[in-house]
Amino acid sequence: MRPDLSTAKARLHLFLLRLYRRLPTSARLFVVHAVTPSFTVGAICVIERGDGTVLLVRHSYRRHWGFPGGLLQRGEDVTVGARREAREEVGISIELVGEPAVVVDPASRRVDVVFRARCPEPQAARACSPEIVELAWFPLDDLPDLQHEASSALAALARARNSSELGDLAARVEAAE
Repeated sequence: MRPDLSTAKARLHLFLLRLYRRLPTSARLFVVHAVTPSFTVGAICVIERGDGTVLLVRHSYRRHWGFPGGLLQRGEDVTVGARREAREEVGISIELVGEPAVVVDPASRRVDVVFRARCPEPQAARACSPEIVELAWFPLDDLPDLQHEASSALAALARARNSSELGDLAARVEAAE
């Protein structure tokens, strides 16, 4: 009598787990990295000024506006990466505020950690990276066309804060997507 397919799969799975257990640690890591999805991790900084405006940047390789941020370096702490990106792109030191929100985009295999931030010297902001062609402060109720990542970042922060102010904005952003 032939075993059914689910029994055969279960036996194969058990055999592979036993085989996996016998592999050296380096080989196990190789297998895990080879068969699991890889994601890039980035930090996005929603930098707010005292008057409620937010800092947006226009990248040389994108049409719409976004927030300062970028990919983390291998092994870099996400808070360190957020501060580094703000300094590299717009030349300012920032203070991270509250808990970050996280956006996972399976299609692009990207995870963004979104921080609210304040800048002690907002007038010092300037484009200091070749990838930034323009920057400006915008009120939340009058934002220009945003990059998909920027819209997702605002929506995630609004959900995380459960804020009516950002909640209304998030509803408008999600409706536009």
